[in-house]
Amino acid sequence: MLDISAIPAFRDNYIWAVRDLHRDPSATVLVDPGEPGAILTWLASQQARPLAILVTHHHGDHTGALAALGERWRVPVYGPRRERIAGVTHPVGEGDEVELPELGLRLAVMETPGHTLGHVCYVGDGLAFTGDTLFSCGCGRLFEGTAAQMHESLRRLAALPEDTRVYCAHEYTLPNIGFALEVEPDNPALLARHEAARQARKAGLPTLPSTIGQERAANPFLRCHLPAVQVAISQHQGLSVNGAMEAFAALRRWKDDY
Repeated sequence: MLDISAIPAFRDNYIWAVRDLHRDPSATVLVDPGEPGAILTWLASQQARPLAILVTHHHGDHTGALAALGERWRVPVYGPRRERIAGVTHPVGEGDEVELPELGLRLAVMETPGHTLGHVCYVGDGLAFTGDTLFSCGCGRLFEGTAAQMHESLRRLAALPEDTRVYCAHEYTLPNIGFALEVEPDNPALLARHEAARQARKAGLPTLPSTIGQERAANPFLRCHLPAVQVAISQHQGLSVNGAMEAFAALRRWKDDY
């Protein structure tokens, strides 16, 4: 049975720590290790050590601890083939798999350009580590890629089984819901997510993981194919959108200005 812990870092990042407590509770896979101090403190508190590292993209808040970890442990570091990231030992891309037999885990690599051109997600065994592509009730900014690329990346993630657990890299749920309610103020799934997220944060708990099913029901960026969402976007932006991709591009611009 896997244990997946959120290591808070910086203002709102999560570094995910994946272990199998029944096999070897010390062996840990780290996902998007951005802040060395947070990771080293957590590892010491858990008497744990890195087994492998997964990186979704090149931004410093996802890679900043690679050098410090590499000085202490020689472990495989998987990262996107289309990006240059110092410390990555195993470049991966679409169709590759990451085998983690110590955890009984196999993850497929999915290329998801949009936030960055080389961004990847790691998907398998009911899990999706989505970095800065798919957020809880939101999606990443388009720093390098196009709206069409991000829309396609999100479409592919949305096609995963609905019970797939989504582990994204930031605690953005409440602000994302605030925006989503501008788009769909009467969406019952969104209102329920809002209350659950409020209670979680009040208790000092992460709002993650969510599931693909929850995202399909409440995340406006996965709902741009719906006529009601397209109408809301058209009315707010003062333009007519033709189809899901145009609606997504307009929605992303709306969110950027929100």
